[in-house]
Amino acid sequence: MSYRAPVSEIRFLFDHVVGFDQVSATERFSDATPETVNAVLSEAGKLCEEVLSPLQRAGDLHPARLENGIVRTSPGFADGFRAIAEGGWIAIAADPEHGGMGLPMAMATAVNDMMSAACLSIQLAPLMTQGQIEALEHHASDAIKELYLPKLISGEWMGTMNLTEPQAGSDVGALITKAEPKGDGTYAITGQKIYISWGDNDFTENVCHLVLARLPDAVPGTKGISLFLVPKRIPNEQGVPGVANGLKVVSLEHKMGLHGSPTAVMQYDGATGWLVGAEHDGMRAMFTMMNNARLGVGVQGIGVAEGAYQHALAYAEGRKQGRTENNSITDHADVRRMLATMKADTFAARAIALANAVAIDMETATGHADWAARAALLTPITKAFGTETGIDVAELGVQVHGGMGFVEETGAAQYSRDVRVTAIYEGTNGIQSMDLVGRKLMDGGEAAYRLLDEMEADAEAARADLPDLAEPVWQACETLRETTEWMVTKGAQDRFAGSVPYLRGFARVLGAHFHLKAARADRAGKHERLAAFYIHRLLPEHVGLLTHARQGADDLYALSMDDLAA
Repeated sequence: MSYRAPVSEIRFLFDHVVGFDQVSATERFSDATPETVNAVLSEAGKLCEEVLSPLQRAGDLHPARLENGIVRTSPGFADGFRAIAEGGWIAIAADPEHGGMGLPMAMATAVNDMMSAACLSIQLAPLMTQGQIEALEHHASDAIKELYLPKLISGEWMGTMNLTEPQAGSDVGALITKAEPKGDGTYAITGQKIYISWGDNDFTENVCHLVLARLPDAVPGTKGISLFLVPKRIPNEQGVPGVANGLKVVSLEHKMGLHGSPTAVMQYDGATGWLVGAEHDGMRAMFTMMNNARLGVGVQGIGVAEGAYQHALAYAEGRKQGRTENNSITDHADVRRMLATMKADTFAARAIALANAVAIDMETATGHADWAARAALLTPITKAFGTETGIDVAELGVQVHGGMGFVEETGAAQYSRDVRVTAIYEGTNGIQSMDLVGRKLMDGGEAAYRLLDEMEADAEAARADLPDLAEPVWQACETLRETTEWMVTKGAQDRFAGSVPYLRGFARVLGAHFHLKAARADRAGKHERLAAFYIHRLLPEHVGLLTHARQGADDLYALSMDDLAA
């Protein structure tokens, strides 16, 4: 089946659910008129449908490979990336000073959603570059910006991020890659990095690596880490790539999915690098890229959910089985339940991600601390719930296919294999939940309470016209408020023990809030019917999740390792 970009659904969310009108009303983003938004989304949708979607199976069946030190990419990927670059899609939110469009992050997020649905393997390439662009815009010297940003924005060069080492995964502070000053303003970078998405390719003239490393006088832990820009080929002052730098791709990982995206083991042997930001302040600079990527990765999950749903729906509509009204399995109650769950959860996750992006845009446009706090609060929820939605929906897609879902030729299993890693990279979802109950509640829960106040006010207003939907949403907000109050009074271990169900419970309630807003904007329409399904059937999960979240840590640690032994 062919992918259909959900342009009208995204426009509905912009217009009626996530408050995009606030963004376009600012001076900073006044160019994001309804006409511009529609034109951008429509053109991006065509690219995804006509150019990127056909690459989905090619990347899976013909993986990227390493031949004599050269990465050979999947058939058609070079043309696909070129189309992305030439259309300006890498640079939607980038600064116009260096060739970007300067449009809102919400629009870039919507485009990344559609690209992820069409072909996640190739979408990873511009996503990594977008994150590097933002990091350089915020932290690099003017000289680096002037040389590198135009090339990254145009897609002539590609960007990566290098954090993980064999002995240093989530514990980034354990990294041992070294950076030795060379006396000329550059540094010699030596060490090995693993799991580097799009570590190399055979179609851009340069690949620019952001690498975390330690200077000789660095203290242990994350406070001793610096960030360096290390290009594959060292450019001259005119930006022409010259001699090869002292780095290479050692191998490509053999992965469960995402076969079209080369994930590299990178070796740096005295490679020349340039400091980005201040010495020993690399984590702050890298977190700019990582937070960009966390929103982007959450959206990857949502995009895959959309693709898997469309794939399953097309199969179900054509699958004849049993004596039913339409002579297809869509008339079977359980199949209808699965399809409705897939669509309702994808809508909820997409609304959360776009609301997150709107908060980022409002922070950019206004500099207001409340918007910064809202964006920070929603980022771990977007990342974790978005990727879990992708995994859950892709798994349901296999189930809708029945036995044919277990057969690779149908393509249903690819969505499940490709999306699985999104819950792991850019900080596992467990780390996202710890971030939510840790850093994001360090304000005593104020940012969460402000959001809950808005949610409850909307539910209160909806009681007049949709009482059957408004009441359970209001009650769920109260339960979430009580659980948040519990969280902010507890120690770290008790909060961490319940962090995963707390995040998912938060997302469940937030999803209901957005579904209720959609229902009020589409009375007696499909969004009201979908909201009724979500609120009556899926929202009740929040009770068990938030009960779990409030149990503390004692029972976890009452189980000894002997108790847990096989």
